[in-house]
Amino acid sequence: MSVALTSFIVFAASQIGTPGPANMALMATGARFGFRAAVPFVAGVALGKQLVIWPVGFGLMQLADRAPGVFVALKFASAAYIIWLAWKVANLRLGQGAQREAAPGFLAGLIVHPLNPKAWAMIVGSFTAFIAPGTPALTATATVAAVLLGCQIVLHPLWTLAGAGIAKTVAGSVWEKYLMWTLAALTVASVLFVLFGGGT
Repeated sequence: MSVALTSFIVFAASQIGTPGPANMALMATGARFGFRAAVPFVAGVALGKQLVIWPVGFGLMQLADRAPGVFVALKFASAAYIIWLAWKVANLRLGQGAQREAAPGFLAGLIVHPLNPKAWAMIVGSFTAFIAPGTPALTATATVAAVLLGCQIVLHPLWTLAGAGIAKTVAGSVWEKYLMWTLAALTVASVLFVLFGGGT
C-alpha cells in the first residue's frame, strides 16, 4: 500500500493527543469560557491544519529545500507568537471578565496550526515517514488530511472539555494562578522541544 495507514493513524493520534501549543490553547479556552462558547474556536483549530497539509502535500517542502532560511525564520517567528499567547494565558484568571469578553472564534482558531511549529513538524513527518515514494500527490495528501482531521475531531474537543472541567474545580481558588501558569509553561515547553529537540 502506498500509505502505511495503521502505523500512521497511531502516530497521528499520539501526536494530536499529547500536549502542544494547540492543545494548550484549547484547554485554556475551555477553562476560560466553557466548552460551548469554545466550539467555534475548536472547529477553526481543527480545520486550520488543512491550510498546512495541502500546500505541503503539493510541493511546498521543495521550496523549503531551495530557501531554507525563509522557513527557519518563519518557524522562529511562529514560535515567538505562540510564546506570546502563552504569556497571555499565564496572566488570565478564570471568570475575571469572562462574562464581558467574547471567546475566540473560528478565525482565531484557524490560524493556530499555521503558526504552530509542532503542526508543521507533524505534517512533514507524516509525509516523509508514512507515504511511499511515488505515491500520487492527491492520494498522499488526501490520506494525511483525512487521518489528521479525524483524530482532531475526536481529540481536540476532549482537551477543551478538560479545560472546562478543571476550571469548575479551581476557579476562584488559590490554585487558579498555578493552573494558568502550568498551561503556559507546557505551551512554551512544547514549542521549545519542537524547535530544539527535534521532536514532533
